Amino acid sequence: QVQLVESGGGLVQAGGSLRLSCAASGRTSSTYKMGWFRQAPGKEREFVASITWSSGSTSYADSVKGRFAISRDGAKNTVYLRMNSLKLEDTAVYYCAARTQLQLQYGYWGQGTQVTVAS
Repeated sequence: QVQLVESGGGLVQAGGSLRLSCAASGRTSSTYKMGWFRQAPGKEREFVASITWSSGSTSYADSVKGRFAISRDGAKNTVYLRMNSLKLEDTAVYYCAARTQLQLQYGYWGQGTQVTVAS
């Protein structure tokens, strides 16, 4: 089992920046990939970004490419999401997720952290 705890959400003005953190604990040695997802009110959860733990290879949704950056700190078992040039449409609950190499989908999820972008 892997436990994930997000932090860093909050209220920010449009154009501003935030950095989300996701601390992993438990059987973190089995982690293959970690990602960030978000869910806005009335919408389905959507992929934001992911990072392969061993290689650092990253992937982004088109909507955040060039504005968001995902990174990891292996020593702290923590993944970050740096969000710049925030837009109103970035408002959502952001979830951290992790999967092992054996899992076809993300099997571990955090509780979520609210990000609200105001005009």
